[in-house]
Amino acid sequence: MADASNSNKENFLYPISKYRGEFTPEQLAFNANLQEFAQRVSLICGLETGGKISSDDAYHQIKNLWKDLKESKKTLLDQSRPEPPDLPEDEES
Repeated sequence: MADASNSNKENFLYPISKYRGEFTPEQLAFNANLQEFAQRVSLICGLETGGKISSDDAYHQIKNLWKDLKESKKTLLDQSRPEPPDLPEDEES
């Protein structure tokens, strides 16, 4: 019973949307990183709004998350991908 409760809590706090774009492993990984970035920024904003962290601290945390996301994009999406190999055509018998 506790596992179902924890699962529901995790899904509520950290929702994950299905990826609907052009599928490549790189696109999927970047989408996961982007969703995590958005969730963390939302959490940081809530902490700052609630007075739990300072505005400067929130700014620096978001700035570091942004740098990580930019690096993720550079690593996953900005690399040139090799052309797929030419495969022989199927022969019909």
